[in-house]
Amino acid sequence: MMRVLPWVYLAAAFVFIYLPVGTLVLFSFQDGRLPVPPFNGPSLRWYGDVLGDARLMAALVNSVGVAFVSSTIAVTLGFLAAYGLARHHLPGSALVRGLLIAPLTVSYLIVGLGLLIVLTQTGFGLSLVTAGIGHVVINLPLAFAIIYAAMGAQQQNAERAARDLGATEARVILLVTVPMLAPAIGAAFFLSMTFSWDEFIIAFLLTRFDVTLPVEIWSLLRSGLSPRLNAIGSLVFLISVAFVLLLELLILRKRK
Repeated sequence: MMRVLPWVYLAAAFVFIYLPVGTLVLFSFQDGRLPVPPFNGPSLRWYGDVLGDARLMAALVNSVGVAFVSSTIAVTLGFLAAYGLARHHLPGSALVRGLLIAPLTVSYLIVGLGLLIVLTQTGFGLSLVTAGIGHVVINLPLAFAIIYAAMGAQQQNAERAARDLGATEARVILLVTVPMLAPAIGAAFFLSMTFSWDEFIIAFLLTRFDVTLPVEIWSLLRSGLSPRLNAIGSLVFLISVAFVLLLELLILRKRK
């Protein structure tokens, strides 16, 4: 009995986590107009409808673009901050680290409202660029925390050896530090991509006419549930899973 209980608990946990997603995916193949039982299908009708919608596809491209650019900037800045604080003893470095990580504890709503006030007061028009700035703000602390935690004595010894052999600081960073921290940098990048891809509040507050996919989905939700929304949700889930699997493959490949 004691051997069975852990498996029962594990199965219950997986059902609890994946049942809503499984239901969403199942009823995305519904042939009727309502995503409710009984199930009529399977049919790819709603996927065709979604992929043929120019507005949804534009929002999808916007989401990918904002996620990629903002994640690249956040990881670059996070890496430079982590390298500087890990390799140089600066006055008040503990305070600086705390201030860099502090935004992780702040609600996205507060961050979005603060950015909205600052950007409007400085004359910035709301657009995908301002949404990208917001995503850099929320993802930079995450990227910094992941990369800083991965910086250990092993990398530092390799960097010292490279300097002793005559390498410049730039070559040390590009040819020694970055390759050794590639799994951490990759993890920070793909997690930032995932968070930016799914983020709604900041994107909603900081965009106007060109919007990301979560904002477009929210506007469609106001007209009620439909298998079309299930198809969109399934595509979003598929892309998010692809990010995670790619991250896992990169880490496993690096370990081998």
